[in-house]
Amino acid sequence: MSRHAVGVALSLRLHAAETAIDAALAETARLAVLLPAARARARLSATVGGKAFDGTAAAIGALATARSHLIDTHTTLSALARRLGLDDLAVGPLDKPEDDIRPGGGVAPVATAKG
Repeated sequence: MSRHAVGVALSLRLHAAETAIDAALAETARLAVLLPAARARARLSATVGGKAFDGTAAAIGALATARSHLIDTHTTLSALARRLGLDDLAVGPLDKPEDDIRPGGGVAPVATAKG
C-alpha cells in the first residue's frame, strides 16, 4: 500500500472519529439541557438526580478532553503528511483557523506573532 493510500485511510478514520466525538458531545449536552426540565416536570426536589447531573457534566468534560486530544492528533498527522509530501492530505475537508487559504488552491500556515 502506498504512503498516499495509507494517508487517505488515516484521514478518513480521523475525520470519522472527530465527527463521532462532536456528535457524542452534542447529544450529551442535549441530555444535560433536558435533565433539569425532566426533574421539574416530575415534580421532584432539586436534590433528586444530582448524581445524574454530575455524571452528565463529567461526560461532557471527558468528551471535550477527548476532542482536544483528537485535535492534537490531527495537527500531528497534518504535519507528518506535509513532511512526507502529502500536502493534499494535510489540508482536510474544512478550513482551519491556522491555515491561510491561497487563491488557486493550497494552504500555508498563518504566521503567528511572537511577543
